[in-house]
Amino acid sequence: MKIFAVLLLSFAFLAAGQTPRRLTPDQFPNSDPSAVAPLVNVTEVPANPISYQPGDALPSQKLGPGDLIALSVSDCPDLTRTFRINSAGLLKLQLLKEPIVATGKEPGEIEDEIQRALIKDEILVQPVVSVAVVEYRSVPVSVTGAVKKPVTFQAIGVVKLLDAIAKAEGLSQDAGAEVLITRANPAGGPALTQRISLNGLLMQADPALNIRLVGGEEIRVPAAGKIYIYGNVKKPGVYSIQDTGNNTVRTALAQSEGDLSYTSKRAYIYRREAGKSDRIEIPVELAKLDERRGQDVELQANDILYVPVDKNRRLTSTIIERIVGFGSATGSGLLVWH
Repeated sequence: MKIFAVLLLSFAFLAAGQTPRRLTPDQFPNSDPSAVAPLVNVTEVPANPISYQPGDALPSQKLGPGDLIALSVSDCPDLTRTFRINSAGLLKLQLLKEPIVATGKEPGEIEDEIQRALIKDEILVQPVVSVAVVEYRSVPVSVTGAVKKPVTFQAIGVVKLLDAIAKAEGLSQDAGAEVLITRANPAGGPALTQRISLNGLLMQADPALNIRLVGGEEIRVPAAGKIYIYGNVKKPGVYSIQDTGNNTVRTALAQSEGDLSYTSKRAYIYRREAGKSDRIEIPVELAKLDERRGQDVELQANDILYVPVDKNRRLTSTIIERIVGFGSATGSGLLVWH
């Protein structure tokens, strides 16, 4: 009969839906070894519910300053809400004596840290802690330069170089031959820059060049260098340099559809050397190139290739500057060549 009465009283207590009480300090293990852990009502609705849905959680990865997490601690409404990691990489929770170091840790590791801190500070005996990422701000990747739409995004999950270029809606027409990836130097000092061939990445589809991005990268696609072709050719104008090693006088003449009648046997390249205001003149023997007896000459960015009508004409400095101005103003006639 006594056993039946005890069971009946227990059933009445549970049916009444009484909320388990919070522990008093003398019930914690540090003060009373015989203390018993309280019942945890996991369905309790917090006083200040967190403003996210479970499906909003982002993939778990290492956290950093600015990231927003959704913290859930059973039987502790004060900690069941969203928190943002501060600029020092710390997670400050009002009930804990010390902040939680969050930078470089994944959500599961932070769960363990908070759980240990709650027990150490005698707030809960057996806390059930859950951490989900709501927003990342610590892993930005910026894409600038010769792309259709410069963009900055967060590297969430597995993000590779081609993904970044796709987010920038692809390359613009004046994109050069390489992409530059700049990262902070983990050892301190100047930033580290990696150069990747766009031809190998896009045309040859080399998987080793499609590197993974982890956040903090600055991706820049430099615009292609330009050369100016002027004089006695069929299509003078401005041409973009695309592929290193294939920018020669012979190729330039082919792209300008060749020279006209009465062309001089000698053309001239006008090139400005670093640190100098005047351009140097480099003669090119066109007759020898035509007969395949002369060595082809490599052109550089901002070179002017002048093909005169006869060998006695030279390009004055005034005409050189006018050519550059002509080329800059001929945007609609821009030709891209490889």
